[in-house]
Amino acid sequence: MRAIAAFLMLAVTATAAYLAGSLHNTREPLTAAPAAAPRVLYYVDPMHPAYTSNKPGIAPDCGMELEPVYADDGTAPAPDAAAHGGIAVSPEQQQLIGMQVATVEASSGEERLRLFGRVTPDETRVYKVNVGIDGFVHEVSSVTTGARVTQGQWLVTFTAPDSKVQIQQHLVALDVLDREQKKTESTPQQMALAKSSVQVTTDRLLALGMSPEQVDEIARTRLVPASVKMAAPAGGFVLQRSVSVGEKIERGQELYRIADLRHVWILLDVPAPEAARLVPGTTAEVRLAGRATSVSARVSRDVPSLFEPATQSSKIRLEADNPAFVLRPDMFVDVDVRIPRPSGIVVPADAVVMSGLHSTVFVERGAGVFEPREVETGSRSGDRVAIVKGLDPGDRIAVSGTFLLDSESRMKRHDRPHH
Repeated sequence: MRAIAAFLMLAVTATAAYLAGSLHNTREPLTAAPAAAPRVLYYVDPMHPAYTSNKPGIAPDCGMELEPVYADDGTAPAPDAAAHGGIAVSPEQQQLIGMQVATVEASSGEERLRLFGRVTPDETRVYKVNVGIDGFVHEVSSVTTGARVTQGQWLVTFTAPDSKVQIQQHLVALDVLDREQKKTESTPQQMALAKSSVQVTTDRLLALGMSPEQVDEIARTRLVPASVKMAAPAGGFVLQRSVSVGEKIERGQELYRIADLRHVWILLDVPAPEAARLVPGTTAEVRLAGRATSVSARVSRDVPSLFEPATQSSKIRLEADNPAFVLRPDMFVDVDVRIPRPSGIVVPADAVVMSGLHSTVFVERGAGVFEPREVETGSRSGDRVAIVKGLDPGDRIAVSGTFLLDSESRMKRHDRPHH
């Protein structure tokens, strides 16, 4: 009986163990369902984010592996940008490459041209001191090149034996005039003839190089001077001195060149498109390098622009009053000219990519999507460029970071299959 009870107990135990094992084998551990893999929109060059690709690969510039940009990161632009020829740039990428976008507006106002000029004397105020007879230099004043002289200031004394004849003729003409003036029966014709003779002989003495002061002295003293004195015909600065003591001088030789610098010219070499806008009377501001002083000038009304074959540009002449003599011949100066600008579209120069004969800007077609657009440019003033054709007010364009956009655009054209 005990044996039967023990057997039954063993059977129950074995059955319980079997059922427990079966239940354990049928239960599986609870695990989280696998998350869906993020969708890759495109791949980007880690060193130059402006370069994108629609498939994985190696960056062409640095050899690094392209990094994926996923749809769920909230930074991707429109997914169809590449399909329509646009360049997709996310906000993070724009910040990384320093890209800025601005709205195009039509505006009018004033343009500022910065030009480079050279000061020259006013040709109508340059005086050449020439000798009118052969002779020998006896004395020379201390006036040298660059010195300032006053009208009538003595410059040089020379001897000329042939001058004595002309001085004697002048004395004879003076005596004839004196007699006619003392005669009570002198006719008007005789008086006019005597005065004319005095004037003719006076002009001959002046042509020799004799100063007016010395001619007056001869008339007063009625003596023949031993030498001829030459004086400055006008006040100004000596541009050139070409005489020394003991030198033999010949008729027509230039001894001094003097310029009145109270009024000067500034010559500008201006490209043809800009020269056409510098109409006579246009005002300008002339500045010397390293000085705060400026001088007002204006485009000459008397002479049109001249063509300069060496630079293939137009030479414009400015005129300026120079009472303080701050402008001297052959000085190089900076010139600012303000020109009224008609209403039109003007953009920063960095927004325009120049490539040969073509100019391109990058227009934002959608959020973060840019397309290259060829434009026609006009005049340039400083860091601003006028757009004649290709943009409309309200267009949004990239005004910085365009170099990388241009690189990406070129890569897309290069990678485009040829048919």
